[in-house]
Amino acid sequence: MDPMSQRFSLEGGHVHLLPMGPEHVDGLLDAAAGDRSTFAYTPVPDDRPGMAAYVDKALRKRAAGFHEPFVTWSVADRRIVGSTRFYDLATWNWADHSPGTDVDRRLDRPDVACIGYTWLEPRAQRTPVNTEAKLLMMGHAFEVWKVRVVRIQTDARNTRSRRAIERLGCALDGVIRAERPAADGGVRDSAVYSMLDQEWPVHRQRLIDRLSD
Repeated sequence: MDPMSQRFSLEGGHVHLLPMGPEHVDGLLDAAAGDRSTFAYTPVPDDRPGMAAYVDKALRKRAAGFHEPFVTWSVADRRIVGSTRFYDLATWNWADHSPGTDVDRRLDRPDVACIGYTWLEPRAQRTPVNTEAKLLMMGHAFEVWKVRVVRIQTDARNTRSRRAIERLGCALDGVIRAERPAADGGVRDSAVYSMLDQEWPVHRQRLIDRLSD
């Protein structure tokens, strides 16, 4: 059975990442209300039709096998405080490039996983929620899927997001100029970061230590 076709939750002491569904529209909308100043570089809908469309698009991407979207549930607050997802899940064609490789072992899981589409309501930012969410997601990517690399990217202007990615231990691969439309209506340059599988154990322990401080 294809492990990527099965919905799953990721649960820690501070946060539960739950498979996104239509029933989460109102909870996501509540999390997106209030102070939206930190959403300048992130497209976060501010009305129910927009949020319903956001969820529907994410679920269609999931059905196609490209995304694995979650709602971010705060254990302390007992409610949804944002969203995140795996996306651009890619399995390399080992058969053509590495004759003799155990190809069957890789057909049912990705070699590359990107983490993104992440947003949190202001009160949940710079709390253990985001740190533990990344620990859970990167742990699943590296330890369950056995990916070779996890990539995270953000608008190059988003200093807050870039510092948060760097605190995870990710290395800057570079900036792709004019990579996509920006959330503010302009053209976005994307800062692309990554972590390799062999780098994960050290950074995993750092994240665990941060949560225990």
